[in-house]
Amino acid sequence: MEFANRLVAAATKAANNNTVINVCLVGSFLVLAARSASQQNNIEALKAEKDSLVKSNKAMKKTMWDWKQQLFSEAETDSALVTVARLRAIYGEAPPPQTASAVC
Repeated sequence: MEFANRLVAAATKAANNNTVINVCLVGSFLVLAARSASQQNNIEALKAEKDSLVKSNKAMKKTMWDWKQQLFSEAETDSALVTVARLRAIYGEAPPPQTASAVC
């Protein structure tokens, strides 16, 4: 019991001591500053990754557009394996050709 009383007295004395309070506040500030710096570094890394992904996506879109244009230009030749109408149906640019089907 004596030990508990001493412990409570020491805690009360520390709580009333401005130096102890100031040390705790400065420690909290330093911990928050370190966490903030870490989060800022993480944000900058994510922004760099986003910029890289956007650039990569734009390059892929351009490549796919070029391939599509090449497919259409090849389809317009006489020796085309796939017709332009079929390509337009595949890409959703024209309604698919209607086939004769039985109506139920």
